[in-house]
Amino acid sequence: MPESTPAPAVPAHFQSFLAFDFGLKRTGVAVGNRLLRTATGQPTIRAEGSDARLAAAEARVREWQPDALVVGVPFHPDGASHENTARARKFARQLRARCGKPVYEVDERYSTTEAHALGARDADAGAACVILEQFLRSLP
Repeated sequence: MPESTPAPAVPAHFQSFLAFDFGLKRTGVAVGNRLLRTATGQPTIRAEGSDARLAAAEARVREWQPDALVVGVPFHPDGASHENTARARKFARQLRARCGKPVYEVDERYSTTEAHALGARDADAGAACVILEQFLRSLP
């Protein structure tokens, strides 16, 4: 599990969140709320190409109407960035622009491993749950 990071400045009235575990072929999705601090996996987005992935993510945002979005950003175990770090951050920026919602980034190192360990049937949705629950636990 990554080191704990300071809690992001998230307004108290933000209660519902939609999280994404970005991937080039599959993007995991989870929905959760601040009150329960739990997340529920949603069907994984299976879309290749930036436009198709963003359109599918935008449809989920319209469906769930969350207060804000959370995107997992991968790093090497030592904290160094890699190609997917930049890709996930670009996805977060594009979501912010298209959906007009605040987007919070979460260090997602080991989220897929943890999802497998928890027995998630869909590792992508399970990783999105891990990411979102980590974010929710960081809130005051």
